[in-house]
Amino acid sequence: MAGNTFGRVFAVTSFGESHGPAIGCVVDGCPPGLALSAEDIQRDLDRRKPGTSRHVTQRQESDAVEILSGVFEGKTTGTPIALLIRNEDARSRDYGNLIDTFRPGHADYTYWQKYGIRDYRGGGRASARETAVRVAAAAIARKWLRETHGVLIRGYLSQLGPIEVPFKSWEAVGGNPFFSANPDVVAKLESFVDELRKSGDSVGARITTVAEHVPVGWGGPVYAKLDADLAGAMMSINAVKAVEIGSGFASVAQRGSEHGDELTPDGFVTNHAGGILGGISTGQDIVVTIGIKPTSSIRVPRRSIDKMGNPVMVETNGRHDPCVGIRATPIAEAMMALVLMDQALLHRAQNADVRTKTPKISASAKRTVSQGKKKPAVKNNPDPAEA
Repeated sequence: MAGNTFGRVFAVTSFGESHGPAIGCVVDGCPPGLALSAEDIQRDLDRRKPGTSRHVTQRQESDAVEILSGVFEGKTTGTPIALLIRNEDARSRDYGNLIDTFRPGHADYTYWQKYGIRDYRGGGRASARETAVRVAAAAIARKWLRETHGVLIRGYLSQLGPIEVPFKSWEAVGGNPFFSANPDVVAKLESFVDELRKSGDSVGARITTVAEHVPVGWGGPVYAKLDADLAGAMMSINAVKAVEIGSGFASVAQRGSEHGDELTPDGFVTNHAGGILGGISTGQDIVVTIGIKPTSSIRVPRRSIDKMGNPVMVETNGRHDPCVGIRATPIAEAMMALVLMDQALLHRAQNADVRTKTPKISASAKRTVSQGKKKPAVKNNPDPAEA
């Protein structure tokens, strides 16, 4: 199976299956000298891990990370960093009825047709369990980006099923199991998901991710566009079916006089472009929104076929998220971090000595937004409150 490595300079190769002994990854290309411990990585893993509330799968995994190589005396050495997360609570018997059948909406059918062999236990490589190692690898990238460039990457749930979640504050995101930036909506979300779980069905979600303090100039034209890399990265996440950069599909109804972000000596007036023009970062907030489909493993009986092509009814039991989007915010943040890390190192390799006399106008406007204070004439839109 090819296709398990992500990135060009900062490259992450993942391995392992949902119900195997462990999952893990090798991170190559990390600059030497970065202070790194297991605790630095564990903080992000704990935000993603299962069993954290009644609203997600009750699989109990500590997701404790082990650093096997690439760190000496508390600092990265520049050599490959191997990370391991052991599986502790797999229940393969829950998937016994899927040995010869395929779940509608899942990768069961396509894996079988492509490889002629399939790990039916939890979906194997197709399981969202694999995303834990992305979060682990991205914790390294996030720390380097923050310490080297001041880049801050945050995300929040902007819609769950039919319930839209208007942004209120970043402070609210860590105080509930949904990563909601609006505490007033949490009770409604809880009630909705409780009923959803009882019904045995599932729904999708929308996640918005914002990167602040990204320098102007990251990314490249034509085939190396930053937004193209971000779109590909987000689409690589299990169950993601749509990606928007900035205003996204809303751009269709906008006029050019509205969508084009005007420039002033104080900063960009708007940010419909989502912080990227011509595939290159503008210095504004980078805003990416993803759409996640409903969980495929549900208790509602669905029509399918067996390996011989005979019609069957499939009902998936076991422990599953009624909405995989509930735990997806740290994953979206992780993929954005991996892309930005790769692009930062690519930029450093080719363009680190480039200087222009034109001031980087977006900086002051970006700072005022991150502090919650907008200048009267300059609005860095889409602000997370409006995304």
